Amino acid sequence: MTIAFTAKGLTKTYGEGRSAVHALRGVDLEIPQGEIVVMLGASGSGKSTLLNILGGLDHASTGTVHFRDICLTDLDDSGLTRYRREHVGFVFQFYNLMPSLTARENVELVTEIADNPMRPEEALELVGLKERVDHFPSQLSGGEQQRVAIARAIAKQPEVLFCDEPTGALDSATGRAVLRVLNEVNQRLGATVLMVTHAANIAGMAHKVIRLADGQIREVEQNETRLSPEEVVW
Repeated sequence: MTIAFTAKGLTKTYGEGRSAVHALRGVDLEIPQGEIVVMLGASGSGKSTLLNILGGLDHASTGTVHFRDICLTDLDDSGLTRYRREHVGFVFQFYNLMPSLTARENVELVTEIADNPMRPEEALELVGLKERVDHFPSQLSGGEQQRVAIARAIAKQPEVLFCDEPTGALDSATGRAVLRVLNEVNQRLGATVLMVTHAANIAGMAHKVIRLADGQIREVEQNETRLSPEEVVW
């Protein structure tokens, strides 16, 4: 089993003195390559902070985190930028699409800077939007916009896909459609999918579930029998 991420003694503190906020308090974890991992926790549990550090969007205060043989905690801002460009993709709750660009053009923004990208049309077909490539965001539903955001993230063929509340703004039917796409990305591209959510129902489709509270990992569960996206109860 290949390990994608290893973290030891990871902490993150914002501010100083009595007003300091300890977002992470000594996190140790291992995440195998090629798995869907769901990180669960209430607001303020540290899950998004952990996702941002693993994704190279933020620096840890202390401790170490490795992506394979790359020590992320040793990288400066330019090194983290290179790591993000070469290895990871991001999907957020709010789609962050350029409203003046079509679906194809939004995906092209990423493929122009990637080393080994898919064609934008291929990425959009993978998420079920083959017939919508020339539509603008205003002409798409919320679920379709989220799928464009996923196509944009996977078009550079990342090894890891980070998802922060990817179904948080969606109804149950559209949420399931997005989960189907993420499951497909994991199976067809072999990408490790790290998903942050407060929705415990999504945990059933993960290979591994990490529960956080007060900046610490409280429990790690391995799902022996995973649910399909259609079986997730909303």
